[in-house]
Amino acid sequence: MEVLTYMTSATQTILKEALRLKPVERAELIDELFHSFDKSHDERIDALWAAESESRIDAFDAGQIEADSAEAVFERINKR
Repeated sequence: MEVLTYMTSATQTILKEALRLKPVERAELIDELFHSFDKSHDERIDALWAAESESRIDAFDAGQIEADSAEAVFERINKR
């Protein structure tokens, strides 16, 4: 991994540790870091995710989509 020269040594250490995380854990970290920049849009994003969730539940209930177990999903993600 090429370490970017503008990073402080503390930032480089954090990056190296973060890259050791599982893909799901890295994604959660990225999400938290991204949202730390601007909290003003959270309500809108939450409303969009709620609408998407409801749409997926309705599609599942109507037999239009199938569900995987959480274990199967995380296993697929962590294989990458």
